Amino acid sequence: MSTLPTEFERTDIGEIQIAPEVIEVIAGLATVEVKGVAGMSGGFAGGIAELLGRKNLSKGVKVEVGQREAAVDVSVIVEYGNRLPEVASEIQRNVKRSIENMTGLNVVEVNVHIHDVIFKAAERVEEVEATHRVK
Repeated sequence: MSTLPTEFERTDIGEIQIAPEVIEVIAGLATVEVKGVAGMSGGFAGGIAELLGRKNLSKGVKVEVGQREAAVDVSVIVEYGNRLPEVASEIQRNVKRSIENMTGLNVVEVNVHIHDVIFKAAERVEEVEATHRVK
């Protein structure tokens, strides 16, 4: 899958093309920057959600890229205690802004798929400690 250069991507000395994989990484970075996102989900395949580190930010991100527009789907895992609609809206804004600023493409759609909600590690430790009444 490659994008066709638009008029503004043609210069006197050649063409500029942005691979869809680059847009996936931009979307992944923009997603994990949002407060309340615990990680990216492995996506729809197999229905198993896995936490992924910064090493593989294109996981959980699917893009469709045209000559001037892009549509993005992100699959995420959210930390417990956050308002899901607010986290999803912030993801949409951040992904759209990041892609448009960095590539010049118009982002027409950012779909957020929340696959899981998890507890923060610190909360889990406190929860385990709270269950032991005698030391």
